[in-house]
Amino acid sequence: MPATVPATPPPTGAPVPVPAPVPSAAPATAGVSGVTAAQLGSSWHPGCPVGPDQLRLLALPYWGFDGVAHTGHLVVNVASVDAVRSVFTHLAAAHFPIRKMLTIDHYGASDDASVADDNTAAFNCRLAVNPGGPPSWSEHAYGDAIDVNPVENPYVESNGLVDPPAGSAWLDRSNHRPGMAFGGSALNDAFGAVGWGWGGTWGGNPDYQHFSVNGQ
Repeated sequence: MPATVPATPPPTGAPVPVPAPVPSAAPATAGVSGVTAAQLGSSWHPGCPVGPDQLRLLALPYWGFDGVAHTGHLVVNVASVDAVRSVFTHLAAAHFPIRKMLTIDHYGASDDASVADDNTAAFNCRLAVNPGGPPSWSEHAYGDAIDVNPVENPYVESNGLVDPPAGSAWLDRSNHRPGMAFGGSALNDAFGAVGWGWGGTWGGNPDYQHFSVNGQ
């Protein structure tokens, strides 16, 4: 076998070639910070099932419907931070479009206003939407649920009402369009990979926008 010829080092003082950087497929996963009651605004109040110390504010990459990378913000439970960061990093890399991502205090903690604006949001200390049922805390009140693209992925109540009303144009779930949740979509796969459940499988009142730690 012929001898291996060692690579010739560059002359002393010559610049060493540096490989060109490889472009990132998505914006870097962004930061995590604590939140105060003042920062949470009307989305939190004494008596909520978790305190501000159990929540974190995330700055997350997302791909807009305008075809441009953006940074959005979600408040989530501290135990859900790693999972949520993983989900949205994968969605940005896949160029899955998200309309906007603002914390719910921008809407005065009004879930109706947020979903009507097609806003993706997480923590909000509120009761679950359960017409005719006993009051109980929503998973959003724990920071363990996220509603994604609510117009493209509406909640269909058991009485037939569609929330938000503009979501009526997306009730045909077999017509797969950008931003929609469905089995095998980048959205469902990203949440499924971290073990979160999807409200779109609920019988009688599917909540296509809703993903949560426990599937509720």
